[in-house]
Amino acid sequence: MADNLLNPPSDLPVPQNDGACDHLRGMQVPAIGLRATSGVTVNLAQEGAPWVVVYCYPRTGRPGQELPGGADAWNAIPGARGCSPQSCAYRDHYSELQALGATVYGLSTQDSDYQKEATERLELPFPLLSDAQLAFANALRLPTFSFAGLDLIKRLTLIIRAGRIEEVFYPVFPSDSDAGHVVAWLSAHQDK
Repeated sequence: MADNLLNPPSDLPVPQNDGACDHLRGMQVPAIGLRATSGVTVNLAQEGAPWVVVYCYPRTGRPGQELPGGADAWNAIPGARGCSPQSCAYRDHYSELQALGATVYGLSTQDSDYQKEATERLELPFPLLSDAQLAFANALRLPTFSFAGLDLIKRLTLIIRAGRIEEVFYPVFPSDSDAGHVVAWLSAHQDK
């Protein structure tokens, strides 16, 4: 099953842009503390790096554990499947992102203890942030959905500079293409 988490089916439904992120460009990031898998609390509004990349994902699975609601139902939701491949793509592009002045975070509504397992298993060189209470998501009016009794954030990526959202990638599909798009965008905006 571990391979299945890293290799989603090829016939997943493609998410459509429903305009749910159109309001985000230019917004200030809310000053909300988010628990990181590194054990610290991160306030994205106060991050000092030239660029902050936050990729939001619904939830990571665990090898050998069935998804709540079942894999078939999860796979049927456009854009839901692919959290581990997205994280691995950020891991694989991490040195490029650092060279471009970016700090990277993944963010989901899963708690930090759950996220820590994924950080270790996928050997992520950056922390994952927990928005378990949806304080960050609600403050920015991020698109969410409910599945098997869970409130989850739709897959999207924020590029932040000096506490302001400069760019938004939404919808993100396929999930493992996201990091490459972010590298290309940052490379094109280095003179700003």
